[in-house]
Amino acid sequence: MPHETVLILTLAGGLSAALVLGIITQKLRLSPLVGYLLAGVLVGPYSPGFVADAATAAQFAELGIILLMFGVGLHFHLQDLLAVGAIAVSGAIIQISAATLASMIILHFFGFSLLAGAVFGMAISVASTVVLTRVLADNHVLHTHTGHVALGWLVVEDIFTILLLVLLPAVFAPGGEFWSALGLTLLKLGALTLFTLVVGQKLIPLFLGYVARTGTRDLFTLTVIALALGIAVAAAHFFDASMALGAFLAGMVVGQSEFSARAAAEALPLRDAFAVLFFVSVGMLFNPAALLTDWPLMLATLFIILVVKPLGAFITTKLFRKPLRLCLAVSASLSQIGEFSFILAGLGISLGLFDERVNNAIIPAAMISITLNPIIYRRLEALARWLECRQPGKIAHNEPCPTLQHEDDASPVVVVGYGPVGRSCCRILRDSGVPVMVVEMNIDTVLHLRDKGRPVVHGDAQQAQVLREAGLEKAEALLLTSTSIPAREVTSIARAVNPDIRILAHTAYVGETSALKELGVTAVFSGEREVALAMSEFLLRSQGAPEVYVQSELERVREKLA
Repeated sequence: MPHETVLILTLAGGLSAALVLGIITQKLRLSPLVGYLLAGVLVGPYSPGFVADAATAAQFAELGIILLMFGVGLHFHLQDLLAVGAIAVSGAIIQISAATLASMIILHFFGFSLLAGAVFGMAISVASTVVLTRVLADNHVLHTHTGHVALGWLVVEDIFTILLLVLLPAVFAPGGEFWSALGLTLLKLGALTLFTLVVGQKLIPLFLGYVARTGTRDLFTLTVIALALGIAVAAAHFFDASMALGAFLAGMVVGQSEFSARAAAEALPLRDAFAVLFFVSVGMLFNPAALLTDWPLMLATLFIILVVKPLGAFITTKLFRKPLRLCLAVSASLSQIGEFSFILAGLGISLGLFDERVNNAIIPAAMISITLNPIIYRRLEALARWLECRQPGKIAHNEPCPTLQHEDDASPVVVVGYGPVGRSCCRILRDSGVPVMVVEMNIDTVLHLRDKGRPVVHGDAQQAQVLREAGLEKAEALLLTSTSIPAREVTSIARAVNPDIRILAHTAYVGETSALKELGVTAVFSGEREVALAMSEFLLRSQGAPEVYVQSELERVREKLA
């Protein structure tokens, strides 16, 4: 294809194929991920017709991983990472060791050396960032304790991968620079973490606050994307870390500020599209003809991914006395491989440890594990219930089998806008003992409420992510308290997030009442109507009209303005 249009054609062809096949697989009640992988096969070099540029697609995929990990970091605080540090480090070590030992034994029968088997095992022991976060998010456990354990585990695997990428060439170097390379890499990782979490935590929120006060959405969006990409690239070029790790740390910094919800809603609209291109890029690597000769090694690889890895994770989590459901969820979420496995396998080939047979086994095994992973995770509920119902204690005492429960941090009432009306509504609700979550765009108002210890989310209520962050999915009511709020747009989005929510809207014009009620607003309060009533009452009373006549005329005004 012409060099001038390679980027556009790759983007258009990859996304179009992913859209069509994603819809088809969704109709077949399969995960859309299957369609995205098949789209990669369709536009790849091993299929007839249009061929997308593999290098360009891989860069798009890397961009998707950066934005995805930045978004994950927004909701993953440092204390969450420290809280699961012990189980994440221990679990990652045990799982990697189990996969490596099994690979050394199995690949020995395929004629590979023990060292080649060890590198192969390390490569397939690393789970895919995109798949893990997607599966956890789709099952609404990304921001629960289960999600924190799985993500902490993933961070440890990411650091392990970085060390391996640096140390493997040093092992094979004639000068024997292993220990110096290890020390330098650990020093750089420590410097990156220190710089991002300490220096960045002081400077980044200040800069975001300055941009937010300009009131220009484009600048805020540009700022957050520039931060995500800039820190990710800096992590790779200056600290020899992965871009995903740099983006994750940058997200953690922004996530601990008051800009978390707004950044997630406004600045990351492209992350899902680019994440789709990750699966397309994986599919492009697959050569179906290779299965004719290398299928035994592929099946052995799949056995390690789907059995050995989850078993190691399950044993570790049980040793930490975690609930059965958490053990099953973490094990299932890690039973797949992705981007880093291909990188490590490519490094092994370049070092002469093994040949292309390894790639021909890893790529189809990755595709199959990515396809099965969402299906396996969805079956966990039934498996967990079946196992719990057969625990001796449950049977002896005839206890009912529990259902899967997620963390509940809902806000009963969400109030959009903290002007005079919003402040009055919040005061009445708080005095009545009703918890309130405020959604506000003005950063100074947000900081004022934070200083007073009041729950508040900084962001635009027209963004579904902001409303979810405020707890609208389980809220009882939504109050749109300002006439500057686009009630029609917010109502449509709110109904999509929570179809049963009660919505109270403040609008400037009485003519909008019927239209808003048709959209699903429970009650509409018009400024024109209230002013008309107040002025009518004042005129009648100033003329000395009897109370009965005043009330009668006010009722007539209400009927005409209804």
